[in-house]
Formats: sequence, C-alpha cells, structure tokens
Amino acid sequence: MKINDKVLADTIRILSMDAVQNANSGHPGMPMGMADVATVLFKYFLKFNPNNPKWLNRDRFVLSAGHGSMLLYSLLFLTGYKSIKLIDIKNFRKLNSICAGHPEFHPNTGIETTTGPLGQGVSNAVGFAMAEEILKSKIGKSLINHKTYVLAGDGCLMEGISHEALSLAGHLKLKNLVMLFDNNSISIDGPTNLAVSDNYKKRFESYGWDFIPINGHNHKEIYNALKKVQKAKKPTVISCKTKIGFGSPNKEGKESSHGSPLGEEEIKLVRKNLNWNFKPFDIPKNIINEWKNIGKKGEKLNNDWNKKYLKNKKIFSSVFKNNISILLKKEKIKALKETKSLATRKSSEFVLNQIVKDNQFIIGGSADLSGSNNTKTKNHKIINSKDYSGNYIHYGVREHAMCGIMNGIALHSKLIPYGGTFLIFSDYCKPSIRLSSLMKQNVIFIMSHDSIGLGEDGPTHQPIEQLTGLRAIPNLNVLRPADRIETIECWEIALKSKNTPSVIALTRQNLDPIRTHYSSKNKCEYGAYEVMRTSKKIGLTLLASGSEVNIAIDVAKKLKKEKIYSKVISFPSQEIFEKQSKKYKEKILNETRNKISIEAGSIDSWVKYVESKNFSFGINEFGKSAPYKDLYKSFGLTAEKIIAKIKKILN
Repeated sequence: MKINDKVLADTIRILSMDAVQNANSGHPGMPMGMADVATVLFKYFLKFNPNNPKWLNRDRFVLSAGHGSMLLYSLLFLTGYKSIKLIDIKNFRKLNSICAGHPEFHPNTGIETTTGPLGQGVSNAVGFAMAEEILKSKIGKSLINHKTYVLAGDGCLMEGISHEALSLAGHLKLKNLVMLFDNNSISIDGPTNLAVSDNYKKRFESYGWDFIPINGHNHKEIYNALKKVQKAKKPTVISCKTKIGFGSPNKEGKESSHGSPLGEEEIKLVRKNLNWNFKPFDIPKNIINEWKNIGKKGEKLNNDWNKKYLKNKKIFSSVFKNNISILLKKEKIKALKETKSLATRKSSEFVLNQIVKDNQFIIGGSADLSGSNNTKTKNHKIINSKDYSGNYIHYGVREHAMCGIMNGIALHSKLIPYGGTFLIFSDYCKPSIRLSSLMKQNVIFIMSHDSIGLGEDGPTHQPIEQLTGLRAIPNLNVLRPADRIETIECWEIALKSKNTPSVIALTRQNLDPIRTHYSSKNKCEYGAYEVMRTSKKIGLTLLASGSEVNIAIDVAKKLKKEKIYSKVISFPSQEIFEKQSKKYKEKILNETRNKISIEAGSIDSWVKYVESKNFSFGINEFGKSAPYKDLYKSFGLTAEKIIAKIKKILN
C-alpha cells in the first residue's frame, strides 16, 4: 500500500469507527468527515512535539466539537504521544480511560482542554490566542510565536457563547487564531436547515474575521487555505465543506453516522470502500511509522526554541515573578489602621491595586462592569488590538464567553486570569465555571452585588439561590468575605489555589470591620473561624458569611444584655471548612447544641450545620426593589427580628 495523505486520513477514519463500534457508543461521523483536514494540519502546519507536550511555544489544537473525540485520540496516538496507547483507544469510553467520551483535560497529554458542551472550546481557543499575544508582548516574538487552531462544528456555532467569543476575537484582531469549521450541515436531529439559515460568510465578516471556503476532502484546497492563514492579519475561519461519516456507503452525509456506531455490516462496507484490508485496531507498521515521523518533526523546532529560552530565562522569570504574599501582608497591616465601613468590592479594589502593579502574570477584566465590580485600578493597562502589553481586558457584555476565555488563558501557561460580573449573572457563566472546576484551573471569578444588599435594582439583579448553586459545584471555592481583612485573605487563597478555581462574592454596601487585630495567619484558610464570643461559657453559636457577619455580631451583643451568651463564627467558605480536620469542625460546630445560620440568600447550603430549617435565617423567595436597609428589615434579617425568633427557639 502506497502511503499518501489519503491513506493517513483513512487511518483516522478506520481507527475512529472501530473504537466507537468496540465501545458500542460514540460519534464516528465527525472524525471520519474531518480526517482529511486534520491530516493536512498535523502533517504540514501544526507545530507540536509529542515528546514534550508542555512546550510553551507549541501550536494549540482545540477540539471544540468534543463529541468527535476519537479524532483527537487517533491523532495523539498516531503521532506518538505517550499519553495515549492503542490499549487506551480500545478502552474508549470505558471506566477510567484517558479516552473518555468527550476530551477531558490532562496536563501534558496533548488534550489541551475539556470540551463537550458545544461552543466552550471556541471560547477556550480565544483565550489561548489572547494569552499568546499577551506573552508575546511581554517576552518577545522570537520566543512566543504560535497559533491556536480550533475545530468547531455547526452545533458550536449555534451556541450563544460562540457568538460572544468570536465577536471579541474579531474586535481584538487575533491573527494567531484559526477556526476549522466542520461545515457538514448535519446535526443530531437531521439537516441543520431544520433550525439554522445563517449566512456564515457574512456572519464571520461582520465579526472582523477572514472567511475561506474550501472542500474539506480536497487536500490541495486544505493545504492552500492553511498556508494562507500563516500570514493572516486577522482571525480566520476555514469553512470546510465536508460529509459526515465520509467513506460510509450508506451513512455518509446522514445524521445516522453522527452519534451512533456504524454497525458491523456497515463497517465491512467502509473497509471495502476505503480499500482497508486489515482487522480492527490492526494498523500496518509502515503507516504507524509515517504518522510517527509526522510527530517527530517538531523535535528540532522545540530544541532550537529551548536554546533561545535558556538565553532569555531572565525575561520569563521577570514576567512570572511573584511577590503577592509580601504585598498582601503589607495590605493587611495597612487595612487594620482603617476603621471606617467599606464595601468588600472596594476592599477588593485596594488589593488589586497593589498586586497587579508588580505581578505581570495576573490578567484582569470585567464583563462591562469594571466600575461596579471595582476590578480595574489605576495600575491596570487596557489590552487592545494594537497593544497586548497591558493586563486588563474589556470583555463587553459577554459573561459566558469571558469565563470560557479565562479558562483558555489559564490553560495556556502560568497566567492567572480574573474577571468580574454581578453574582446574579453567574447563571450566565455557570457552564464555564463548572468546566474550570472540572479542569482544576486557577481562575478567579469576581462576583459583586452579592445579595439583596444591592438594593433598588430589584429582584432581577438580587441573587438568592446563586451562592447555594455555586457551592454545589465540586472543586470550586466560593469565598464570601465579611470585611477588608477577610477580602485580603480570600484573595490570597484564590491566588494560591493551584488546582481550584475561586468565586469571590463581594458586597455593594459598606460593612463594618470585624477584625481589628493583626494575625499573620490567614484565618479564612480555615473556611470558618470564631470572630467573637460574649462569654467563656455559651449556649448559642451564630454562623454567618459576608455582610451578615455584621448582623450576627449585633445579635450577639444584644443577646448578651439579656444574659444569652453566644459566639459568632465567620464562615467565608463552606468548601474550605469541609476540608478541615474532624477535631476543628467539632470545635466550631459542637460547642453548643443550638446553632443559628444567617445569610441573605437561600438557606439550602446551611441546613447541614443547624438543627433544622427553622434555625436558618435567609431568603427563599425573590427579592424586592427598595433601599437595602429596608429590604433587610422586610425579609426579617435584622438583629431585632432574629433575636425574637431565637428566643422562641431557645424556649
């Protein structure tokens, strides 16, 4: 068998359909349809090194259409990545296999990001491309000069997140970003014209993208298009007109090849059609060797780059220099001298003003709420299409894409992104936040206006169930500081959390300081800790977070006058508290039988700490439009009303 590019592409087709058939589950159609495009990309253009998957200056290949995961696994196996062996392909979609149903990020494996929810990979790719431009501006184009290729399908482009991300990419003229659009006009339900009649060319051009239409099975057209984008001046989409399930006599171009195995009889016909006379998973050695040679082509490029890196190591060190701990210690000492009330969003701004000045790896931003989130300081410089040397991104009203893009920035290198919006709009962000948690990325989500305390904007803007919902996401730290000191400590936690993203929920309204004495220890690292007690011997424990810690302190002081003694526990993070020792948790929770929780939101995440729902003070209905003090009174979240109920409970 003469090994040409068609044979290499057919290898992907055969391997993909066999793996899906063996699993009796999966999506053979897309890998078979995009095999030609992927082959030309990997053989002639993609800059990568299977022996060093973490090479910083590699090109990124993102499979946004994650259901076609066997395309990626086939490419990684064939080109020689040690992370995926033939046995892993045979175990496709089996328990604990790296070849999961949809790609799941694993460091240094060639799987660059977790995809599956359509459109997420598109936003991640924009983040990769932005990170590349940011690093290039700081380190130099001789060391940072790579591209991001994202393979997206019709479904990805239907999702709203793709519109958000692609619009921003065009605005920022991300010339290093290339989309390979699998334009096969087929979705699960059937032809895409059941639901879509978009003019893709006009759509992309309106974003500020170049649009190149090609036959996705014509290797010459694929090559010429990819060659053209190497010198692009703006982001480019290559619209690859393909046939889903290419090579299947009866299922090519049909939805039947999308999400189900082809079946044994059809697979026999595919083998005959493609002149492939080998058993399942039996790939001739000469074909394997040819693919392995494709994988080896990046070794020299990587080695040459390493030499440049060693000569310029100091530049890298300066970009990623970290003096955050020192700065936060100073900020903590400074904050203790301040006695006035302060909103935690403002406290957060003070923190940011200090840390972004000398720490270039922190990249901030906001979804059109910079002044409300207090995410932008005088030490920020705006990133724009002509200058990426800054450290602040105006994402526009694109909350979902912002969070997906931040995931891409974090995945790219050691940059730490943060982005701000209102807590209520975490609902728009949640799929990206969830994937950040799944991928264990150090991404920081600033969510201000965290309760009815925002006041007059009313129930559409007042979060009720959001904190509870976010706390339900595994591997996510939800941090709700109660004053300036706690805000500093929560930022320290977030910045140091290598494998866990963080939500920092901040107030609009001013809060009185709850800590007046210096402690070198970060008390928020316990998740919950005692801030005051009214007697050595107590009969009541008050649990609260954020703005409601002030209320709990007021309750404790007033109860003392009636000889009811208590302690107040500030509870900035339930997730971190749950990781503490049994002994510590018992110390916090079991000193008294009676425990009361106070938080201006859903009580659902607090019930586990108290005797019953009756012991939780919160809000289980939508808010109202009014000044925030009136709202707290209306919902029974005042010291007087809480005390009245406590007395009934204790009696």
